[in-house]
Amino acid sequence: MPIATINPATEKNVKTFTEYADSKVNKILNDVSVSSIDWQSLRVSSRAKLIRKAGNYLKNNCEDLADLMTLEMGKPIKQAKAEIQKCSVVCEYYAKNGKKYLVDTDYPSDASNSFVQYHPLGTVLAVMPWNFPFWQVFRFAAPALVAGNTVVLKHASNVPKCALAIEKVFIKAGFPKNVFRTLLISTNKTEQLLEDARIHAVTLTGSEKAGSKIGAKAGGKLKKAVMELGGSDPFIVLPDADIKKAVETGIQARFQNTGQSCIAAKRFILDNCIADEFIERYVQKAESLNQGDPRNVDTFLGPMARNDLRDSLHKQVLASIRSGAKLLTGGKISSRTGFYYPATVLDNIKPGMKAYKEELFGPVASMIRVDHIDEAIKIANDSSFGLGSSIWSKSNKKALKYAEKIQAGATFVNEMVKSDPRLPFGGIKKSGYGRELSDFGIREFVNIKTVYVK
Repeated sequence: MPIATINPATEKNVKTFTEYADSKVNKILNDVSVSSIDWQSLRVSSRAKLIRKAGNYLKNNCEDLADLMTLEMGKPIKQAKAEIQKCSVVCEYYAKNGKKYLVDTDYPSDASNSFVQYHPLGTVLAVMPWNFPFWQVFRFAAPALVAGNTVVLKHASNVPKCALAIEKVFIKAGFPKNVFRTLLISTNKTEQLLEDARIHAVTLTGSEKAGSKIGAKAGGKLKKAVMELGGSDPFIVLPDADIKKAVETGIQARFQNTGQSCIAAKRFILDNCIADEFIERYVQKAESLNQGDPRNVDTFLGPMARNDLRDSLHKQVLASIRSGAKLLTGGKISSRTGFYYPATVLDNIKPGMKAYKEELFGPVASMIRVDHIDEAIKIANDSSFGLGSSIWSKSNKKALKYAEKIQAGATFVNEMVKSDPRLPFGGIKKSGYGRELSDFGIREFVNIKTVYVK
């Protein structure tokens, strides 16, 4: 895939970038490796001050940075601004809390004194996706940098302007030049980077396919890896749920970012007692969503990021319909310019259908009807993914009872799944391994070192 900015709303090539030569990549890796020594020697408080400055820069330049996302991957401008603000929040969070998460921790033993220290691993390779071009980077980079690691970023090939802008954020915030660097390289060169001894660990957010390749390479080189991969999150609605609220939240949970989110609610598992009411309300809401120019502040659904992604999604929808799914709304590609796909709702989803077993990475909601809660939990767990989950009931006691049985990295009761700097984030099964955010995230890329004094 070429490294280029193609506006998904206009289908025009804005700019094509020249891939970095091997000699330039080698020099960057060497410069970052040299900078790691000085960066690690700084006090945590000094690194925290710089990450706070990065957060302030993001906040003060929100408009321009948000515009880059809208240009490169079609994110509606209102959502793009919210993403930049969230990046500022995660920087502030680790500026405030990083030091306490890295302080020496006492572990009593038969020693006179025994404790654990947290030392940075070195340089971490970050392989990041296009769907949240800033957030995915900053939720990893803020804790990793405060912990004393340096970073090289291999961003998705369709968001090069965002990738270069992120590097600039750290320079403008006062970071040493070679503590965070962006590499404009093709995807097929990513695995080669893990061969390099100057790369000590890797984090990847992306597809199951990409994760398996990078994870295998990292394992072969015995390098630490964190993987946040795909998801097919269940959204379970029990008979006693607040249907109106569940529908309103379910629309947001499925269609924000034009449905291009790993933690989007993708499978709506509905008790037959309330299924008809829920679906009728849901379809009405889906059909009322404003789709159009992502630069317009009133737009909720923008274009999909790439034409090939839209085509793949459409094929999944058509295959599901041929297998017996019922199309309630959407499901057709319009003739308008841009990679647009309408808000689509499929009913009568059954095992074996693509809408049941595969991740639909776009604005398509799958409705699954069940007779009782035990069946709902069984279907929720009948997936190769295990990222997030949501369960709805007016009884928190009942919801929590069944939440324990859901196989996922997170379960949200009466709320959509979302990432929060204060809470650990990650999945199980083919949704990946490791955790980001909270104290778990900052300790992923450190040497947890035991010190024993007799």
